[in-house]
Amino acid sequence: MARSAAAKAPARHGRAHPLSLWARRTGWRHLVMLVFLVFALFPILFVVSAALNPLGTLSSSTLVPRSAGLQNFLQLLGGTHFGRWYANSLLIAMANAAATVFLSALAAYVFSRFRFAGRRLGLYGLLVIQMFPQFLAIVAIYLMFSTVSDYWPAVGFNTPWGLMLVYLGGALSINTWLMKGFFDTIPAALDESAQVDGATHAQAFFRIMLPLVTPVLAVVGLLVFIATVNEFLIASVFLRDPEAKTVAVGLYGMVADQRDANFGMFSAGTLLLAVPVLSVFWFLQRYIAEGLTSGAVKG
Repeated sequence: MARSAAAKAPARHGRAHPLSLWARRTGWRHLVMLVFLVFALFPILFVVSAALNPLGTLSSSTLVPRSAGLQNFLQLLGGTHFGRWYANSLLIAMANAAATVFLSALAAYVFSRFRFAGRRLGLYGLLVIQMFPQFLAIVAIYLMFSTVSDYWPAVGFNTPWGLMLVYLGGALSINTWLMKGFFDTIPAALDESAQVDGATHAQAFFRIMLPLVTPVLAVVGLLVFIATVNEFLIASVFLRDPEAKTVAVGLYGMVADQRDANFGMFSAGTLLLAVPVLSVFWFLQRYIAEGLTSGAVKG
């Protein structure tokens, strides 16, 4: 008995501490996650601190503000055209997202379900077009819309509808190709059974296909909305009137020559612009989850 107890004693003393085992097995993962979390939250916290800084300058901004106030928000809303910029950004983003989702879904359904002359050429054309960034054609687009503005000013320069047409032309190719691949995963037997029951192509598209492709519709709408809200280069070329600018163009004009003086209002504007983006993301996140878990048919 004494000998067996003595043999077990070294094993008991050599057992690792539970905290040490946790650090070796999973603790390092928590450490890596913490590092990435700090890296991601640092710019957000700095912008929030700058927006609440009463001085409103870049040189006086710190990660933890010494004092906080809403002076930058009040000056931004009362002393600039930010309200008009905000409305223009939301109008263009929502209209562009809705039009892109609808037209891309129609084109993707046609390319996926129908066989016609020029189909392969059209698909290759979409694939080639999406390889080139839209701003490469900015000179040609500018010359084109300079003529359009003379004959039809409602969709020319300094109008949200003209800018939306430019965004729409650049977003249709890649989103049509993306949706076409999603439509290909849906069995063609659903379309055939609907046609046997007397449904037209339009009825099969709106009543059968669209509910099944809800996830990709939500993803495309979300990506287009975020990209349109954050777009600056093309909007800066097309929008010159102070009341026709978007938030991105308007905020850039505030800090282009006075980066230190207006940095507080710039940060306040970015926070206000993030509210609709986060709202759309949370709203569509629910639909994406429902679309992924819902069944195609009942029976």
